[in-house]
Amino acid sequence: MIYFHVISDVPKTAGDRILLDEAHPNFVRKRVFEQIGIVEDIYRDPEAYMGKELSHEIRVALRELAMEKVRRAGFPQYPSRMASLYVSRTLREAEQWAEYFAGLGRPTYGIAKIEAEGRCFFGDAHKCFDGSVSEEENLRKAEIYWRNGPNEDGREPISEILVDGDIRFVEIVKAINANIR
Repeated sequence: MIYFHVISDVPKTAGDRILLDEAHPNFVRKRVFEQIGIVEDIYRDPEAYMGKELSHEIRVALRELAMEKVRRAGFPQYPSRMASLYVSRTLREAEQWAEYFAGLGRPTYGIAKIEAEGRCFFGDAHKCFDGSVSEEENLRKAEIYWRNGPNEDGREPISEILVDGDIRFVEIVKAINANIR
């Protein structure tokens, strides 16, 4: 399948290949597991963290660990969010994501056309959530994400596509070079 991918964090060039699967995770996994100690502590004693401001990194780790637990248990046919590439169907969707990433201050190199041979999941970014100190609540929201039904509030979905497997960067279609240090 052909998709578009916002190149962030690590530059890529046409012809590059990557393999993403359970044995070959992405950078999300690395960032999540850097927080594993605090996540375990939160789940051991959630009351100690009630009302405390959690960092973005910790909230992401709480979310992604719940997402992975639910995916493995009920939706193993889909790629792991921690072992996949986030892609778009159209260049316009990729440009919107690139603008969003650059606005967050994330290094955003450009947009590539890619070919992916592997599993895919067509999701809705509205269903992503900030992890909380309640593991039960995180698991409930992760179930909603993977079930991917209509939005309860009627909002139009924001396309979020995950692909894994053998991925080839076919062409760099747009240079952005925002927040490059």
